[in-house]
Amino acid sequence: MIAFTRYLILSFLLAAFAVSEAQSLTRFDTLMIPAGYKPEFSRERRHDLIDAEQKLILSSDGLPDNQFTPTDKEEINQLLTRSLVRKTDWLQYRIEKDTILDHRLKVFYLSGLENLLKYFRQNWKQPGDRHINPVNLSLIIDAYEACMQAERNGESIGQIIYDLPYDAGTNVISAYIFEKNPGYQPARNRLVLKLCNLHPDRIFPILQQYPDVPFADSMVRAIAKKFPRQLYDYAAAANKFGAIIRNINDDIFIKTIATMAQSRSGQQYFPFLDNIVNGRMTLRDIDAAKDDSLLYYQLLVKTQMDYVARAINKDTAFEFKALTQKLEDKARADFINVINGLHTERNPDIRFRSIQPLNAQELYYLAVLSDGSIYTSSFVKGVYPLMMNRINNKGDSLLMLMNFDKYRKFIKMSAGFNTLDHFLASFAKSNNPEDEDPANTLMRAFVNRLEQSDGLEDGVDVADSYASIAETLKPVADRMLLNIQDNYERNLAAGNKKGIAIYNILGKLFLSADSTKNIDLTRELGIPPVYEVPFSALAYDSTRVAVQLFIYGDKDGIGVFPGLISMFNNANWKIDQGNKQWVTISSVKGKPVSLYMNRPLPEETNEDAKAQEALCQYLEKNRIVPTVTINRGHSYNAPYTIEQMSTASKIVFMGSCGGYRMIHDILEKAPDAHIIGTKQIADAPVNNPFLRLIMEKLRTGSDIKWIPFWEELGSIVTDKIFEDYVPPHKNLGALFIKAYTRAMGPETTNQ
Repeated sequence: MIAFTRYLILSFLLAAFAVSEAQSLTRFDTLMIPAGYKPEFSRERRHDLIDAEQKLILSSDGLPDNQFTPTDKEEINQLLTRSLVRKTDWLQYRIEKDTILDHRLKVFYLSGLENLLKYFRQNWKQPGDRHINPVNLSLIIDAYEACMQAERNGESIGQIIYDLPYDAGTNVISAYIFEKNPGYQPARNRLVLKLCNLHPDRIFPILQQYPDVPFADSMVRAIAKKFPRQLYDYAAAANKFGAIIRNINDDIFIKTIATMAQSRSGQQYFPFLDNIVNGRMTLRDIDAAKDDSLLYYQLLVKTQMDYVARAINKDTAFEFKALTQKLEDKARADFINVINGLHTERNPDIRFRSIQPLNAQELYYLAVLSDGSIYTSSFVKGVYPLMMNRINNKGDSLLMLMNFDKYRKFIKMSAGFNTLDHFLASFAKSNNPEDEDPANTLMRAFVNRLEQSDGLEDGVDVADSYASIAETLKPVADRMLLNIQDNYERNLAAGNKKGIAIYNILGKLFLSADSTKNIDLTRELGIPPVYEVPFSALAYDSTRVAVQLFIYGDKDGIGVFPGLISMFNNANWKIDQGNKQWVTISSVKGKPVSLYMNRPLPEETNEDAKAQEALCQYLEKNRIVPTVTINRGHSYNAPYTIEQMSTASKIVFMGSCGGYRMIHDILEKAPDAHIIGTKQIADAPVNNPFLRLIMEKLRTGSDIKWIPFWEELGSIVTDKIFEDYVPPHKNLGALFIKAYTRAMGPETTNQ
């Protein structure tokens, strides 16, 4: 036992511990354990186990001493150490010398003390519900003594546990000796209630773990409307807690969700929850549509429009987000993927047959909910013209009919697909010359009050739209800039930190398109330039530029590889094919530029992957740092390119289908990358000219200025799939998020 072998002298205690009130003497400081004391031989093992736990706790703070120091407060640490050592020793002595307790009960209480300390040791460093606040150690030991005394006297331990914090109370009952006490179960129930109060967002999983608490059903009633999705999930479970939920029959909300949870069609019912519980819709109404993709989509749109109208009047429907997500899923799966998949079909009647039954509102949602996945031709030749036809070519009427739901997304997409001028031209003109035209009012609203939006999606849409608007609708772009500056001043005057950040970033991003403004985005926003990549930024050793091309050993990769090499079969380049796993192409004239391409060796034996790995090792060993990465392969190969590519990449060309959707992953690997990707098909008619042009620009030492570069590339490429390639200066949304995160901190990005 860690025992005192002499009397504790009061003067010594005062000198050592009377530093503050928190360190005042306690009863066990003045009591003594007689010198030479030893416990009964038959119980020595129990005492040894307690002593071992004391020593383990003393060392659990990571310091090899006889002090327990879990805090930075010396007086608190001393008090905790005294409790752990002296109070625990005294409890051992008391149990051992208690004349009323027989051997069995002494072993019983000593085992409980060991369990108490072990539980504390195992959990004071643990996160989550099992965490024990180490400052509560003295409280825990005192409470154990009180519970032991109550148990000894045949009294309830309930009030003792009630008065403890959750972690301390849990530690005490985890001594595992009080289960038969009449106060044990009520105390345990009270601890579960305390845990629920500590974590109101986790009440359902807590109740599933403790379904026998008497307040389970009342707690479900109290939180059901706050967490309907969790209610649905737990009501579907075939366990005791699920049965408790399903047996609540006097609450229409809970009963409705429980009924849906037991149905195979529950997920199809759930988006309509609010209308169902409020009697606006029945399960039978949904049953009539759920097995027909067209009817079900139309019902989703109708409900979405209903919920949007209600939200305007501050009446937010339950599971509104679930409805919108289901609407997006159905739009893509049942319509967008269909018309995208028929992109090679020349007959529009065949290609767009699936969307012919839809009205303007339903087509509108197809558009705004498929951003990033809808092909250019699907939008420009299918959804957009049919939608405008359905609304009699009146864009203002359409937006009013939609209550302007997701209108920023629609404007952004229209700008990107070059239909915004047509859409704005469809607005009625103002009858009063002094009044602003409705189209201008719309575009002013487009950039206004972004700080009031949830999250950053609206700001991202404004950022992504600017380059396209500046190229095709210069007067509109000029007014956007003025409106952004006005909003910046308004937020500055109001001291709105979020608004100041949003409009400062947008203003700097847009102004940097004009080289005469001399906007240094790296200095102003902490992000690289948007509209150009200087040659100096691409030279890894001040003069040399390395380009790495990843290609794969499937049929297509093997087929295009000879053509890639032949592009450089001229006097400006030297081709080295001496290595069996890769080819090196180096400039002979101009700046020193080298292109490193792995050979597309057979993918069946993983030889292409081995070649890529060998090339990466060669580059690293020779301190060659690629700053331009080219991906040539199918979409399923893209993750392998991203995984292996240089983190120093400043230009990344994703020559694979749907490469535009890899922006986030690429920026995670190479934060300063300028990214080129396509929204749909990637193919040699664009990929090859890009490679040829970028290599020639590098060889001549040119800065890569994206707007003129893209115009030049467009004059070379004749294939219409070029329309779906997105240049870096039209990927402003990703840079907007990066700049906002730098300005406000990562935790504010979703605010």
